[in-house]
Amino acid sequence: MAAVTTVALQSLTAAKLHPPSQSVSKSFKPVTRRVSCSLHDDLKNLTLNCVEATKIAGFALTTSALVISGASAEGVPKRLTYEEIQSKTYMEVKGTGTANQCPTIEGGLESFAIKPGKYYAKKVCLEPTSFTVKAEGVSKNAKPVFQNTKLMTRLTYTLDEIEGPFDVASDGTVRFLEKDGIDYAAVTVQLPGGERVPFLFTIKQLVASGKPESFGGDFLVPSYRGSSFLDPKGRGGSTGYDNAVALPARGDDEELDKENNKNTAASVGEITFSVTKSKPESGEVIGLFESIQPSDTDLGAKTPKDVKIQGIWYAKLEQ
Repeated sequence: MAAVTTVALQSLTAAKLHPPSQSVSKSFKPVTRRVSCSLHDDLKNLTLNCVEATKIAGFALTTSALVISGASAEGVPKRLTYEEIQSKTYMEVKGTGTANQCPTIEGGLESFAIKPGKYYAKKVCLEPTSFTVKAEGVSKNAKPVFQNTKLMTRLTYTLDEIEGPFDVASDGTVRFLEKDGIDYAAVTVQLPGGERVPFLFTIKQLVASGKPESFGGDFLVPSYRGSSFLDPKGRGGSTGYDNAVALPARGDDEELDKENNKNTAASVGEITFSVTKSKPESGEVIGLFESIQPSDTDLGAKTPKDVKIQGIWYAKLEQ
């Protein structure tokens, strides 16, 4: 114990006799500068940061809304030509929305400049840009009109890879017969009042004819649900119960007939195309379309609504 005390006293004496050198003391400068940061400056900086963050968030939400609604597909993302799309890899296209867009044409003529002859249309693409549903207005006794809707479906509503014979007559008329392709897409939209309207966007078995500036025809609209689909009470078209289990005695009642007897019959829609641009050397054609078709009937239990679909179409004609 005495030895430890002696060593401690010797160390303390050495420290007093040999103070630290100036070079060492300069390495650790005393902190004498005051931090001038007022509460007013902090609040001002915080406000500016919040404003900038709000602007960025608002821009992101607006961009997302445009992509989701499909109302401005021309702007988000940039529309590409067929060759540009083919040059992209899967990872370059994934998550960008490009896969839901129809190609565009670079150059070309502002008219239908394809020579008369028999062609085969390939890569036919229909990209909707607006969905409106004919429904009664909010006011009393208002007549049914086409109302704007909110798209509830993801970016999977474009028809693509459709093909079929495309004939151009000597008098300038055209005729297109749909044969194959991704020719239907399940879509759901929401009316301003909150009602959701599902329908099957399609051009199955389309036969369109007329002048290039306005040609069209009728097509088949299959049932939104198949015959094997079972409703919440287990009733279906080709399987399931004949009537609601809790109401066996009322199975033949007229008011329950539509619910019990499922109807999977197809209906008919009509579409009109117009050509706005063509490129004879590549056989590419683009334009606008307007389609009117019925909505889902819930296997015959509901009255269908008229759905108007407007958008852009593209085709590549080959001989």
